[in-house]
Amino acid sequence: MNRRAMTKPLAFIAALFLPLALAACNNTPAERPPLEGAAIGGPFTLTNEDGKSVQWSDFDGSYRIVYFGYTFCPDVCPTDVATIMQGFSRFEKAQPELAKQVQPIFISIDPERDTPAIIKEFTDAFHPRLTGLTGTPKQIADTAKQFAVFYGKGEETAGGYLMDHSNAAFLFNREGKPIALLPIDKGPEAVEAELAKWLK
Repeated sequence: MNRRAMTKPLAFIAALFLPLALAACNNTPAERPPLEGAAIGGPFTLTNEDGKSVQWSDFDGSYRIVYFGYTFCPDVCPTDVATIMQGFSRFEKAQPELAKQVQPIFISIDPERDTPAIIKEFTDAFHPRLTGLTGTPKQIADTAKQFAVFYGKGEETAGGYLMDHSNAAFLFNREGKPIALLPIDKGPEAVEAELAKWLK
């Protein structure tokens, strides 16, 4: 057997198929969104900062960041919203064109006090792209249920009553389907990283 003659064909075959084999080994499926298929989000009718009626479907075609809170919140809500919008601002600087396709939304769980004018003043303090929504008590209750958000009236204080509520920041795709929770507890950099991970 001519070993030298056999070496060249074997080397050629190895060189040809090794990259394909490596590609096949590395062809792992893309990571699935952690909230994919979750029953979070859905149709609603609420009132925006300008007093106009809006629906969930009005945001179709845009990614959505949704946070439920209230403007009279003394600590958690403003801290969370600041973190969300600082993270969004970082993402906006890094990917301005993609950021234009994202709509941050603040939904009040305190319709008794959060009028459109008050919500507008609140959202404008964080970012011009942040829009606020309110509604009747029933509309808010129905919407919170759709988004699996808990809230209720809390203790009375010298400055007025507080509201107990869950404080999750949801990220939705262009069709209004849930993608992930934004890691607001880890700071703006983590929020930016999560946006960059899922928004394409």
